[in-house]
Amino acid sequence: MKHRIILTLNAILFMSIFLAFTPSSSLKAQTSPDFEISKNLEILTSLYKELNTNYVDGANPSELMKTGIDAMLDKLDPYTVFIPESEIEDYRFMTTGEYGGIGSLIHKQGDYIIISEPYENSPAQKAGLKAGDKIVKINDKSASGKSVEDVSAVLKGQPGTSFKLGIERDGEPKPLIFDIVREKITIDPIPYYGMLDAGTGYIRLSSFTQTASADVKKALLDLKAKNTLTGLVLDLRDNGGGLLTEAVNIVNLFVKKNELVVSTKGKQKDKNRSYQTNMEPVDLTLPLVVLVNGNSASASEIVAGALQDLDRAVIVGRRTYGKGLVQNVFPLSYNTQVKITVAKYYIPSGRCIQEIDYAHKNATGNVDNIPDSLITAYKTMHGRTVYDGKGISPDVTTDTSRLSTVSYNLITKYILFDYATNYAATHPAIEAPDKFRLTDADYDNFIAFTEKKGFEFRTVAERELETVKKAAIYEKSWDAMKPQYDLMLEAIAQHKKKDLMENKQEIMVILKEEIVSRYYYQKGRIQSTLTDDNELKSALKVINDSPTYTSILDGTITKADNQSKPVKSQN
Repeated sequence: MKHRIILTLNAILFMSIFLAFTPSSSLKAQTSPDFEISKNLEILTSLYKELNTNYVDGANPSELMKTGIDAMLDKLDPYTVFIPESEIEDYRFMTTGEYGGIGSLIHKQGDYIIISEPYENSPAQKAGLKAGDKIVKINDKSASGKSVEDVSAVLKGQPGTSFKLGIERDGEPKPLIFDIVREKITIDPIPYYGMLDAGTGYIRLSSFTQTASADVKKALLDLKAKNTLTGLVLDLRDNGGGLLTEAVNIVNLFVKKNELVVSTKGKQKDKNRSYQTNMEPVDLTLPLVVLVNGNSASASEIVAGALQDLDRAVIVGRRTYGKGLVQNVFPLSYNTQVKITVAKYYIPSGRCIQEIDYAHKNATGNVDNIPDSLITAYKTMHGRTVYDGKGISPDVTTDTSRLSTVSYNLITKYILFDYATNYAATHPAIEAPDKFRLTDADYDNFIAFTEKKGFEFRTVAERELETVKKAAIYEKSWDAMKPQYDLMLEAIAQHKKKDLMENKQEIMVILKEEIVSRYYYQKGRIQSTLTDDNELKSALKVINDSPTYTSILDGTITKADNQSKPVKSQN
């Protein structure tokens, strides 16, 4: 094997030398990009050969090269990545929404992997797996200590193949054995759509896969056929993007044919393209609100930005991620691929909303945001002012509600998850997702559950005090400070005891969502949150207030005005 590697490296080395010393390798050519490429290829292959031959402990050639490739691409942007053969299926899932497996989310608790949530009608759900099940064996081999990646690699596989899972479940005296047959799993890019009130429709789009635009169109037509639709909320929150062409087609549902949606500009001429709508729209006049947040990126920003630039929709929520870069995937040898940023995209007003300047790194090698001094103003179709370089700024900005420390810890320590599992085990059925409510007695039971679990958490104040203590010890002033330190710790401890009650409303909302998912899966989880969603309430207020909606789009009401309107006070 080593001889084969050396022969291959020698062949590459020969080609590198050949490229460098063709007739074009004159003094002028030696300063050209082609010469630099061939020179550095020669250096790389020489180094690779010497390492393989002489390194004392031996080296794994594939691992070494993968490390080198990743380090090289890390100098560019986080979206330009090498895709080894082992990750091709994961990439295919991102663009198609399909993979072979059992159809379930998983996470790690302690030494074992836990079933987080089986997808509805998936092999996992049909086999009888439930949220909270602990995977203790896979094909009769212990699963203890395995990572999420290790277990995921086993659960995924060719449709039609099977394996055994050993499961521990609360309330069961011994492990349960499941024979599971893998299937082709297709993730619906629209986990939920329905009516918010008598006239307002709602579509949640989670990704821009190959069927996204067709699925949005189907949902929109279904809502129109079954209801007297007076408005629509398109929810793109936490949607990280996907296929650019699907974004164009979704915009096309609401704007006329032959309208420019996005253009791309890159190093290669064939990357300079304009994408226009090419179909007849579904509805040109239906009032439309697009919900976004800081995790709305890429294709989500194309949809929100294009509809904003064309004055076709009011954007509500929080400023988007700011990814104005386009990637293409190129095949490499041995069934590997590379995803390369090939262009920047520009929405109809002419602006690029890319926030981070990866082309210019500072002295420490880090990247900076586009400075405010370089932000440029653009105009929408009706003359409203919009800006580049900072993502999509909503027309109506909602308050950013920060999760309390106690809620964050209840989530990350899986206390809420475990209580929902316990609740489902003792309640065979619950009301519909939009009707189900937790009672005060349920919450008292939850508090008792946290005590039984020995729930503890550290506050930011406690962490800061620990830093102060270390500094005081270092400065030899600890003995004088200790009495005050102890008093502050006691005050924090007393406040922590009240945290579960002071944040009761917030915790009950999260807990309700987790419990509902045990019975109604992802669709029910989303449906259960709608009545408690303050950003959605803001969207509804805008869409049901025709004068406000119209005034925003024609520029009578500016974004600054919207910050103090009653819409915001509801959050």
